Amino acid sequence: MRHPASLAAALAASLLLACSSVPLAPQRSEAEKLDVLLADYWEESLRLNPVQATAMGDSRYNDRFPASLTAGYRAEKHAYTERWLTALRALDRARLEGQHRLSYDILVRELEEELAAERFPSHLIPIQQFGGVPSFFAVLASGKSLQPFKTVKDYEDFLKRGDAMAAWMDQAILNMREGVAKGVTQPKAVMQKVLPQLAAHLKEDPTQTVHWGAVAAMPAGLPGAERTRLTSAYREAITTRWVPAYRRLHDFIRDEYLPKCRETVGRSALPDGAAWYAFNVASSTTTTLTPEAIHDLGLAEVKRIRDAMNAVREQVGFKGDLQTFFRHLESDDRYYFAKEEELLEGYRAMQKRISALLPKLFDVFPKADYEVRPVEAFRAQSSAGAMYQSPSPDGSRPGIFYVNTFNLKAQPRFIMETLSIHEASPGHHFQGTIAQEVQGLPAFRRFGTSYVAYSEGWALYAESLGKELGLFSDPYQWYGRLSDEQLRAMRLVVDTGLHAKGWTREQAIAFMRENSSMAESDVVAEVERYIVIPGQALGYKIGEFQIRALRREAEAALGERFDIRAFHRQVLVDGPLPMDVLATKIREWIRSEKSRS
Repeated sequence: MRHPASLAAALAASLLLACSSVPLAPQRSEAEKLDVLLADYWEESLRLNPVQATAMGDSRYNDRFPASLTAGYRAEKHAYTERWLTALRALDRARLEGQHRLSYDILVRELEEELAAERFPSHLIPIQQFGGVPSFFAVLASGKSLQPFKTVKDYEDFLKRGDAMAAWMDQAILNMREGVAKGVTQPKAVMQKVLPQLAAHLKEDPTQTVHWGAVAAMPAGLPGAERTRLTSAYREAITTRWVPAYRRLHDFIRDEYLPKCRETVGRSALPDGAAWYAFNVASSTTTTLTPEAIHDLGLAEVKRIRDAMNAVREQVGFKGDLQTFFRHLESDDRYYFAKEEELLEGYRAMQKRISALLPKLFDVFPKADYEVRPVEAFRAQSSAGAMYQSPSPDGSRPGIFYVNTFNLKAQPRFIMETLSIHEASPGHHFQGTIAQEVQGLPAFRRFGTSYVAYSEGWALYAESLGKELGLFSDPYQWYGRLSDEQLRAMRLVVDTGLHAKGWTREQAIAFMRENSSMAESDVVAEVERYIVIPGQALGYKIGEFQIRALRREAEAALGERFDIRAFHRQVLVDGPLPMDVLATKIREWIRSEKSRS
């Protein structure tokens, strides 16, 4: 009889022999591990950001809205960020190449920034006049935006999402009370603008609310019994839950919050405010430029562009000085449309005209088209002059170029070429839609990443292509281009002035009035936008500077071999990138092009 030890040894040997005949699963490369990680990360991100999923045409979370103001959600988001950052750092970056290394670096940077942002209590100032959840709620409910309303389930989904958004507004009240106790409030001047926005939704008759829009447009194909049931359910939700939530928020702001809001307007006036603004600046520009350097750069640009405007004044033979020319352009009816529909049709005609010119400078184009629409009346007064919303990735919903028709005197004819380029093609519509449509990039880069300096920098750079496209031949349209560029230059001065140099709201308004022909209503809306979104407005000009500098670098290095279409393709086809990452990419492309000769 064998010794037990011998039996064990024989058994182990036989098992080893058996296992050796079974092929081992190949070990995954670092790039393959990253692909799996990025796919899993994106799936989890959609659960935490369900509206992002809806915007993409993914209907799984259409009934959800994140309780983003609660301590529980913030803790969950922190744990999520830490967990994915740890997982990324466990990979060996040195073994990643090309797009994999780029994706790794971008996501690490984003997650690190998310953690750094937790230092600053933005959840204590959740309501402001420039957009936000209360207005977004109404836009979704209107049936003319991201939220689909085609099936019974679609309507049931929004009933649940609407209740979650109403709960968000109640949580906003609790957070603002905490903000008052901690000395973190919005400025009084901007919160006064919130009241009429909320009051617009306080209707006794639910059919008169924006939220009834989806019910009024209910598809005829829905079964009659379901139509009756859903109509009753929406009537009850609007009357007993949604409008009361708006009313509680409105009355709280009017009676309790406004009297305790601060008289100052700059972010630096808040606790830890200087560091908070510095973080905003770095995040928006993806550079290391200081507020002081940006302020000085802005002053120089304002002077340069003002001189160019003066040259236009002389070219058209206007006899008064530049300030008089500004006011002439602001007040003379010949430069404005009398009717909203005429303005919108003008931009639709511009869309066709510009689209025909684009092949001169581009060889990559978005598949999805865009529509021109007016900004909805309930949010128009405090909205920007124009804005853009990306199409759904599946093409079922087009891009939307929104034009604000609230004040037709804020929409001069002479800005039509430059504004259309910026918001639509080849500006935001090109950049955002091409990024969505590029195959092969991980989903977080196609849909979830956004850098102000890149996206707004590209749109402003696109404006500068107007003459190369054959536009701006009319001196007034060229003035419009200068006027738009001046707006972005003034932003460098005003944003840093408000938040780093102690400027007042009135001082910022006076500076912009002195250096532009913008309507006063437009100037006020712009200044109040910078007050509540510190740093964001800096990305435009800083990003344009960077892209223009990279083009000059490529032109100098490649000489006659420089192809403008190829350069634009390189800027566009990898989705949004931080400015330093874009610079590295373009320089690598330049070296590759030189080596081919």
